[in-house]
Amino acid sequence: MSTFNGLVAEFPDIRVDFFRSHPDLRPPLACFLSHIHSDHLAGLENLRSPFVYCSAATKEMLLRLERFPCRINYAKGILEARIQRYRHLRNLLKPLPLETQTVLELEPGNNLQVTLFDANHCPGSVMFLFEGQGKAAIYTGDVRSEPWFVNAITRSPSMIEYSTGLKTLDTIYFDTSFIDDLNFPTKSEGIRELLQKVSKYPENTIFHFQAWTYGYEDVWIALSKALQSKIHVDEYKGLIYSSLVSKDKNNQFGEQFHLAPEAPALVGFMCGNTYHPGCLTTDENVRIHSCEKGNYCDTVKNSPVVWIQPIITRLPNGQDIAEVGIGGGGDDLEREVELDYMLPEDIEALLKLVCDDDGVPEDLQEQFRLFLLSTMASGRKIPLDMERSEFGEKNETKLSNGLQAIVNQLQSRTKPSLAESPREVLPTTITFPYSRHASFPELCNLVDAFKPKDVWPCTVDVRRWLHDGISIEGLFGEFCSDDTFRHDQLMLEQYQQRGIDIKDVENTQATTASDEVYQQPPVSISPSAENLPEPTSSHHQLTDATHQQPPMTNPGEHFSPGDLDQEGCDLFEYALEVRMNAFHAILENAKYNAGNQIGLLSTTDNHTYPEWEFDYTGPGG
Repeated sequence: MSTFNGLVAEFPDIRVDFFRSHPDLRPPLACFLSHIHSDHLAGLENLRSPFVYCSAATKEMLLRLERFPCRINYAKGILEARIQRYRHLRNLLKPLPLETQTVLELEPGNNLQVTLFDANHCPGSVMFLFEGQGKAAIYTGDVRSEPWFVNAITRSPSMIEYSTGLKTLDTIYFDTSFIDDLNFPTKSEGIRELLQKVSKYPENTIFHFQAWTYGYEDVWIALSKALQSKIHVDEYKGLIYSSLVSKDKNNQFGEQFHLAPEAPALVGFMCGNTYHPGCLTTDENVRIHSCEKGNYCDTVKNSPVVWIQPIITRLPNGQDIAEVGIGGGGDDLEREVELDYMLPEDIEALLKLVCDDDGVPEDLQEQFRLFLLSTMASGRKIPLDMERSEFGEKNETKLSNGLQAIVNQLQSRTKPSLAESPREVLPTTITFPYSRHASFPELCNLVDAFKPKDVWPCTVDVRRWLHDGISIEGLFGEFCSDDTFRHDQLMLEQYQQRGIDIKDVENTQATTASDEVYQQPPVSISPSAENLPEPTSSHHQLTDATHQQPPMTNPGEHFSPGDLDQEGCDLFEYALEVRMNAFHAILENAKYNAGNQIGLLSTTDNHTYPEWEFDYTGPGG
């Protein structure tokens, strides 16, 4: 889920993938949109100026996006016309060609050169290379930087200066959805596994591929070819993908233009006077389906179905890591409930409403209050992991249920879900690895290819980064050509604002039954940038959450959870961190089959840190 605020330090007159105003800054002179996933569209619906530059595919798909209730009501005949939420922006959206240097005049004497590159994420998704005034920066949006992808982009004529060292990028702003040291199978390897699995089923098997967002089009094409079957999609999806084919409106016999490489295979094309259909169809009488959840066709409703579910990757012990909301897609194709962006005065009104409700326990009210205050600054909608069906036909639910869902989302939003691998010979659910986001090793490869001066992460869980001492220097410092990391300076300010006791943090050290596996190097924090967490002999050990353990004070020292944040980080917020550490410790055992015990943890102020009489290692081990 993108947390980027839209600001590119080298080019302060533009905004990227975030379209809400920054009151302390002057309005942007140009905006840029990398792709249509909802976490990159914050504020776009209400934008009135300036122009928004994007790829041609992104423009056409964006103009046809509809909210889930609207498209379902239209499908049921309740609405007489489609309600396309971004249609009013058609004159603001300006498509640019890929791998073509384009000079934009932001204002007299202020020019910006921009070049678009495919981001290997979903149709229309692009990276931006910004150049001008002696500065250069890359913004990737969401990206899957597989080895072939990095090789291709470094050979691009527009990038050779930077990949060969003739010039140096000031900053790469990129997708840091995954910073754990896990390797992801390539997309082609994932598709190969899927095709092997589906080939074992009888020829009359009905499959449903659960594509909850855009980015799985290559899987559709490969499945259709392997099973010699078209893929049934609902009318809405068909409309979206049909927009990727364009032609001269004044000449019905004119040449077609495909706005994305996948378009011909998906929706068909003309060759002379002959139409060659694509793999997508609205005919329900096919073996493969990908119709929308909540609007399944009769074939899916009334037939035994084998469900196909993409995952991110697998742990060494075979457990699946499922993708949960990373990278957007919130209400693109799925029926998901979100808490809309609110102004401070709206939050105060909602808090008053909650506090006046006798049916909501006080502890739940406090958890909800902390959640709102900690997320208000993001300016984004917050997915709640609730189905709209839970609200009933009138979209109503108990206030306590809604608040509990919000708190549950807070507790789980940084954790990957673990699903047991199917053990049946022919399971009713097939999983296969197909991440649309880069793994940490892939990100390192991308940075190493260009060796920029700095790296700026666009997906950051501030609580985890602060707690685990994660830094850009520790993650990517060895691949950068400079040692000034602006994001680390920002995180240092966050440390100071939260009032963390420097002495306590410097003396923290994790100790468990296995020092070799779980020993955590002490984290040094001081007002000096030089004292940010240093890379260990294996820098992944610092940044991989599965290696983190709850810190312990030295014997005799007193540490109060209230010390973590003098401005409101109370017992609940710290207890959450303890539970998250316990989760990562369990994940460590699952990942390496370590079988190590997990020390005593507490979510109160009693024995949050093991005392000597409770530490099974004891003095001297």
